[in-house]
Amino acid sequence: MLYLDIPTADDYADLAAWRGDMAVSIALPTTPVSIETDADRIQLKNLAKEASDQLAAANADKRRLALLIEELDDLIEDSAFWEYQARGLVIYATPDNLRTFRVPSTLQPLVKVSDRFHLKPLLRSTTFCHAGFVLALADGGVRLIEVGKDLPAVEVAVPELPANAASAAGKRTIATRSYSGRIGGGEGKKVRLRQYARKVDAAVRNILAGGQVPLILAAVEALDAIYRSVNSYPHLADQSLRGNPERQSAAALASAARDVLDTLYRERIARWHERYQRRLNEDRATTDLARSARAATAGAVASLLVDMDQVVNGTVNETDGTVTFAESAGADSYGVADEVARRVLLTGGEVLSVRAEDMPEPGKPVAAILRYPI
Repeated sequence: MLYLDIPTADDYADLAAWRGDMAVSIALPTTPVSIETDADRIQLKNLAKEASDQLAAANADKRRLALLIEELDDLIEDSAFWEYQARGLVIYATPDNLRTFRVPSTLQPLVKVSDRFHLKPLLRSTTFCHAGFVLALADGGVRLIEVGKDLPAVEVAVPELPANAASAAGKRTIATRSYSGRIGGGEGKKVRLRQYARKVDAAVRNILAGGQVPLILAAVEALDAIYRSVNSYPHLADQSLRGNPERQSAAALASAARDVLDTLYRERIARWHERYQRRLNEDRATTDLARSARAATAGAVASLLVDMDQVVNGTVNETDGTVTFAESAGADSYGVADEVARRVLLTGGEVLSVRAEDMPEPGKPVAAILRYPI
């Protein structure tokens, strides 16, 4: 099972607004296999050393630096923490606080030291989650199955999940010819199935509440429609897995669900590109980093695509958004594209973190759709 800490809008707002004397942002790939996490801890130790060296070179306050390194050392030594991991780990550390986010995306090792946090690795976890859930729903039983990118499917224990449609109705069977009001025959069965679906939705909601990962429904057509009529989870995928899920293993359902997850991502990126092309003809789109920085500072960016792996070092003027590029990383600079993303978030814009192949122009670190020409 993947142990995830998907950030909320409030998390992003808090991280984006933070400023201080020293902030360390670390990203690294991790394994959910607890007996293989020693390599992850060693990598984090090396990244923490790199951050310490950068801060020491910038003449950071030694007492404050010691407090920050102590936070990271404590995390490295926390065996209980390393037992429960996902595919990637993002760490935001200051001398006063340390926050961790376990994410489903495999990340490139990265360390950034500045007066603010580097958000791009974390943004990827909400742009496209390679994880999801399958709700395998049938009259005779229901299962919630967790799906990871390349991990075995895991059936999740869900408290108060009804065993089947009959038990949800408190009956031996929901197929009956006797009537009590509407309860009987074909119409009565539909009523019972809707009661069943409501109980399933309530139980599943307790597990998924507050999350953003897709839920994919596997059900026969009639029960699919009934469940959708009572569903309260906002991230239920439009595309379902057809057929009776009782006859399919968790592995088979997970395999089919991964295709749906890929489709959801491709469709989202395709819609973004179509919108970008329309705005490009109106002079309301750009892949120029300097122009994007000025627009983000003015609050003019409605949506931003950022290459999650490309880092352009420098600074962005607080007043007019002018970019000053730096030759290398250091405590006196930060990722310019990440800073543009931060300003877009603070002004209510959307930010999507993607791989290089999903950018509209190869090699560009950002692509912006503007609210108005600038």
